[in-house]
Amino acid sequence: MDDQPRPLSVPPKPSPARADRPRMDRPGIGERDRDEAEFLDDEARLRPRGPLDAPPRRRSGWSSALWLLIVLLVIAGLVAWVSLRGGNQPAQTGRFQTSGPVPVGTTKVEKGDMPVVLSALGTATPLAMVMVKTQINGQLTEIAFQEGQLVKKGDFLAQIDPRPYQVALAQAEGQLAKDQAALKNAEIDLQRYRTLVAQNSIARQTADTQAALVDQNRGTVQADQAQVETQKLNLTYCRIISPISGRVGLRQVDPGNYVQTSDATGIVVITQLQPISVIFTLPEDSLPVVARRLRGGAKLTVTAFDRSGANKLDTGRLETLDNQIDTTTGTVKLRAVFDNAEQTLFPNQFVNIQLLVDTLRGADVVPNAAIQRGAPGTFVYVVKPDDTVTAQPVTLGPGDTQRVAVTKGLELGQLVVTDGADRLKDGAKVRLAGSAPPGGGQPGGGQPGAAPPSGGQPAAEAPVAGQPGAASPASDQPRGQRRRRGGE
Repeated sequence: MDDQPRPLSVPPKPSPARADRPRMDRPGIGERDRDEAEFLDDEARLRPRGPLDAPPRRRSGWSSALWLLIVLLVIAGLVAWVSLRGGNQPAQTGRFQTSGPVPVGTTKVEKGDMPVVLSALGTATPLAMVMVKTQINGQLTEIAFQEGQLVKKGDFLAQIDPRPYQVALAQAEGQLAKDQAALKNAEIDLQRYRTLVAQNSIARQTADTQAALVDQNRGTVQADQAQVETQKLNLTYCRIISPISGRVGLRQVDPGNYVQTSDATGIVVITQLQPISVIFTLPEDSLPVVARRLRGGAKLTVTAFDRSGANKLDTGRLETLDNQIDTTTGTVKLRAVFDNAEQTLFPNQFVNIQLLVDTLRGADVVPNAAIQRGAPGTFVYVVKPDDTVTAQPVTLGPGDTQRVAVTKGLELGQLVVTDGADRLKDGAKVRLAGSAPPGGGQPGGGQPGAAPPSGGQPAAEAPVAGQPGAASPASDQPRGQRRRRGGE
C-alpha cells in the first residue's frame, strides 16, 4: 500500500464561520473577501500537482560541509598560486627602482689635447680631365694604348692615316717654289727698270709698276709658306699624343673608323689621378675660423674617409675656398688636394672629410659616454667621496668620436660616471665597478652590522652535511619514532 501514489489532496476550505463573517468596521469588505477566497479555491483545485509542489527536503549536514570544504580548497589554491608566482618574479630593477647601491663604471677627468675638427661631405674631383679628340679628319689606323692604362704627358695614343696630308704638303711646297721663282724674276726686272730710269731711258711709271709686282709676289710667297706650315701641322696632328698624365678610360672608337673633328665622343678620356682634389662644403658659420687660419698662412690638414667613415683613405691639405656662399644652401665650397699615392681616391667618389682647424691644448677631457642630456641641459654624474652622485651641468667644447672637451663645470681628477647612468638620479648611492658588494665578504651572506645572538656570543656556524660533527637528519627524530617506521 505504501507504493501506491497518494491521492491528490484538496486544500481545506476555509471555515464558513470565518470566511462568511463580514467585517463590521467597513461595509462591503466581507463580500469581497469571500469572492477572493472562492477564486483561490477554484485555482488550487484546477492546478495540477507535481514534484515541485512537494514540500522541500532539508539538506543533510554532510552536504553543506562538503561544499564548504571545496570552496576553502579553491581559495587556498589561488593563494598558493599567487604567492608562488610573485616569488618567481625577479625584483624590479628598472630606472630609479633599485634596492641598494647602483653598480656604475667611472673614469677620472683628464687633461689632454683636443683637436678642433670640422666634418663635411665631399666628392673626389680630378684636377684635369681631357677628352682626346682628333684635330683633323681621316681614317684611324692605330690605337697605341690599353684601356685603364696609366699614361704620361706626351705618350703616343693613336695614329691617323697621314698620306693625304703628305701629298698636300708636297703640293704646297711646289707652289711655294714656283712663287719664289716668280718673285726673284720680278726683283731682277725691278733692278733693271731703276737703272733705266736713272738714265732717263724709260718712264718712271714702268719702274713703279714693277715695284708693285715685286710686292705682290712677296705676298704670294708668304701665303705659300703658311700653307706649307699648315700641311706640316696636319701631319703632326695625325699622330695623337696624351696631353696630360693620368689614367686612360674606355676607348670610344675602334681602329679603321673615319674620325672627324665634329665627333662628340672623341677617341678616349684621360683623367688625372695624382694629385687629385676633393670638393666639399661647410656651413657659413664655420667660414670665419677657416678663413682666419688661411689668412694667417696656416696649412690646414684634411683627412678623407670612405662612405662608412671607418676607413681612412688619404691625408691632404686645404688648397682654397670659393669666393661666394651658396644662398640656397647657406654653405661655401672648399677644395682640398691629395697626393693619392696609393690611388685610394677615385674621381666622383663620395668621401667623408675631416678638416683639422686647430688644436685645443690642456683641456679637460672626458669620454662621450659620460655626457648626459636632460632637463638641466648637458650634465654629468660626479661621484662624491660618500659614494653618492650629483648631476653637474657642464659646457662642452670640441670633441671626436670617443672624447669631448669640457670647457666649464669639471675639475681635473673628478670621478664621473660612464656606465650605468640610466639608473641614477641626483643623490643616488652608487658602488664603483670592481668593488665588493655590501655584505659580500661576510660568511653565510649575513648583513653587515647584524646583532649577535642573545647572550653576547657570536652565532656558531652550522656544520655542513658530510663533514665531521654534522648530524644526520634521522638523528634528530625520537628513537621510538624511528623504530616504528622500521617496523612499517
